Amino acid sequence: MKVAIVLGTRPEIIKMAPIVRVLERDGLDYFILHTGQHYSYNMDRVFFEQLGLPEATFNLDVGSGSHGEQTGRMLIKIERVLRSEAHDVVLVVGDTNTVLAGALAAVKLGFKVGHVEAGLRSYDREMPEEVNRVLVDHCSDSLFAPTEKAERILLSEGIPEEKIFVTGNTIVDSVYQNLEIAGRKVNIYEELGVEKCGYFLATVHRQENVDNERRFRGILKGLEMIREEFDLPVIYPIHPRAERQLKIFNIEVNGIEIVKPLDYLSFLQLESSAKLVLTDSGGVQEEACILGVPCVTLRYNTERPETLDVGANVLAGTDPHEIVKKTRIMANKRSCWENPFGDGKAGERIVQILWEKYG
Repeated sequence: MKVAIVLGTRPEIIKMAPIVRVLERDGLDYFILHTGQHYSYNMDRVFFEQLGLPEATFNLDVGSGSHGEQTGRMLIKIERVLRSEAHDVVLVVGDTNTVLAGALAAVKLGFKVGHVEAGLRSYDREMPEEVNRVLVDHCSDSLFAPTEKAERILLSEGIPEEKIFVTGNTIVDSVYQNLEIAGRKVNIYEELGVEKCGYFLATVHRQENVDNERRFRGILKGLEMIREEFDLPVIYPIHPRAERQLKIFNIEVNGIEIVKPLDYLSFLQLESSAKLVLTDSGGVQEEACILGVPCVTLRYNTERPETLDVGANVLAGTDPHEIVKKTRIMANKRSCWENPFGDGKAGERIVQILWEKYG
């Protein structure tokens, strides 16, 4: 069996890492194709190094652009690689343009597709990610659902039961594995001058939030009000897109500690000891839930409803007063919920299923 792993963003590297580690450990044949959706491969090389992963075999460096332009460039380049390199199955994870392009290129060439993290739905078609994940689910041959709820969604959409496998989410594997690595390699608390559980952590990067001036101003005002009410630092590792929009909208930020983007191990360590996380990221919602850190989601919907069900997360939207209200509710929440995303062995299950189907 030979597996083609297509990825292009840092969250995809993180979620594919446990699968790569199992393939490496078991001496199985695979290659990594990096599209360069968010950054060039050279920019992402530090992620591979920190996580102890082998280098990507193919680097496409497609860069940014409109959704259609970016997806089109990736389709052309991915197709060339898949035509030239023997493999049995193409593996993608999540809901980005890389995932859509990788799955479409494979399907058009008649290759099998495995979708890791299948069955997630926000039911908000204004989100580009929602369109991507629906399309990829419906053209995949093996759908690795992280939870039984995701499995039920897939079945309700008419996807045959024999294509669906409930494996848990590889983000659990990754959090467990990489937090241990972080403990050896980094000390972000000393670098930022904060104490464990003595700060809030914020991430805001989604297009529907930072490209909308009213929403972005509302979120930032909410973070400022939280800093004032709780008298604790609010640390915001800013995404390049959000930093650009601050300048475009001429927004002045007060009371929030904006820091440069953090490497993954430093961010994971910071996240693990935050008093509370405020985020519009789906992956961060999952990580906070796994780590036992209360979360306030700066959106009006989520494709991770399991975090709401167990009480680890609440939706606040972008109104500043609602953000503060939900933060008050969650700030002293006891982290006694059960992790709904699995036992940290999803990577092993996925590789075993691939071996049984294609080996």
